[in-house]
Amino acid sequence: MTDTTDTAHVLIRPPIAWGLAILAGLALDRLVPLRFLPDEVPAGLLGAVVFVLALALGVWAVVTMTRAGTNVPTNRPTTAIVESGPYRFARNPIYLGMILGLIGLSVAFDTLWLLVALVPFWLVIRYGVVAREEAYLERRFGDVYRAYSSRVRRWL
Repeated sequence: MTDTTDTAHVLIRPPIAWGLAILAGLALDRLVPLRFLPDEVPAGLLGAVVFVLALALGVWAVVTMTRAGTNVPTNRPTTAIVESGPYRFARNPIYLGMILGLIGLSVAFDTLWLLVALVPFWLVIRYGVVAREEAYLERRFGDVYRAYSSRVRRWL
């Protein structure tokens, strides 16, 4: 059994929130389609490129954390502050990848609903996940985390 006493106690696991945002956006699109791109825009290709780039960012971030020897899932303790790879540029590259992935899917499927779903997703991630993670990391790592967060922006 996993020890969850030393965690950020986030409101929801981020992949679950991401999946729910995608499902909600696609369900709403099925009920009331809202297109936003002109017909001449190659939406499928453009969206696929953005989605693949977002996926690559997420994979890079997960691999970097794993190689640093710390846990990725939010329900497990963080064992190190990772400052390499994408963590040199943003403190939350996995969540940034999820946001870009939603944008890519919105473009690929040409549905405004996935962009609408991005708003509550971002609010949940920002306040129900990131805020709790930041407080946890500051408690756990103190000055090391404060120094890192003063050098590296939260998003970009």
